[in-house]
Amino acid sequence: MKSKTQTLAAEFLLLGLSEDSELQPILFGLLFLSMYLVTILGNLLIILAVSSDPHLHTPMYFFLSNLSLTDICVSTTTIPKTLVNIQTHTQNITYTGCLSQVCFVLIFGGLESCLLAVMAFDRYVAICHPLRYPTIMNPCLCVLLVLLCLLVTTMNALLHTLTVLRLSFCTDLGIPHFFCELVQLIKLACSDTLINNLLIYSVTSLFAGIPLSGIIFSYTQIVSSVLKMPSMDGRYKAFSTCGSHLLVVSLFYGTAFGVYMSSAVTDSSIKNVVASMMYMVVPQMLNPFIYSLRNREMKGALRHLISGKPPL
Repeated sequence: MKSKTQTLAAEFLLLGLSEDSELQPILFGLLFLSMYLVTILGNLLIILAVSSDPHLHTPMYFFLSNLSLTDICVSTTTIPKTLVNIQTHTQNITYTGCLSQVCFVLIFGGLESCLLAVMAFDRYVAICHPLRYPTIMNPCLCVLLVLLCLLVTTMNALLHTLTVLRLSFCTDLGIPHFFCELVQLIKLACSDTLINNLLIYSVTSLFAGIPLSGIIFSYTQIVSSVLKMPSMDGRYKAFSTCGSHLLVVSLFYGTAFGVYMSSAVTDSSIKNVVASMMYMVVPQMLNPFIYSLRNREMKGALRHLISGKPPL
């Protein structure tokens, strides 16, 4: 039961995955720290490989490097605070810090979704309109697409964050997550949350639905064009250029759907936290492996980067 006393919260409590003190070192050493380091190192290698190899200075790899940078930002927004709390045996996060986390999670999570849609559009143009590809996907358009994605997701995040500022909170300020998650934060409010809930179900659905619709449309056109190719080698080459992106899209939206179903079907806080971790941590960690293991050009660039040899 929530206390009916309303207050302007000074700080919240991140209850995290477990309150068992014996599990805290395991969570710190084996889970969050290792996953965070792998995420930072893997995505940083992707960025350095793309920037150092002239053969990878193409729209596809430009968007990939921006996706890797976004993955680093998503992880850095949530995991370092969790590591500090686990190491210091505290659960506190300030009101300002919590709202900042909400804002940046929405910005970078939305940006990742938009970038995946832009990358699908890039593959659509490359496969369905190969002769016009250099003209359509020129450097100016690529930069504008990334900036547009950032602008749209920032406006969405600020809209949600500003509406949270008007809320008053009960004396029960425990958030059953390892970061300040918007829905859980709103549940703690004692004031009217109708506007916040309407924004979550309308604006967020719109921002999630448009990129997903763009991805579905792009791959529908890609499959249609590829099936019309007379050569099996041509079909295989076309599909192989989309394989890594399809895996990343499936991982991102699959875990997002899992989070939604988990919150809708079960009231278990532990299950909801695990589902959120699968969405906020795991895809960002696995994306570099997916793109490096399935892409011959990226594997070559990484070999040259690690060995210190300049690309041919």
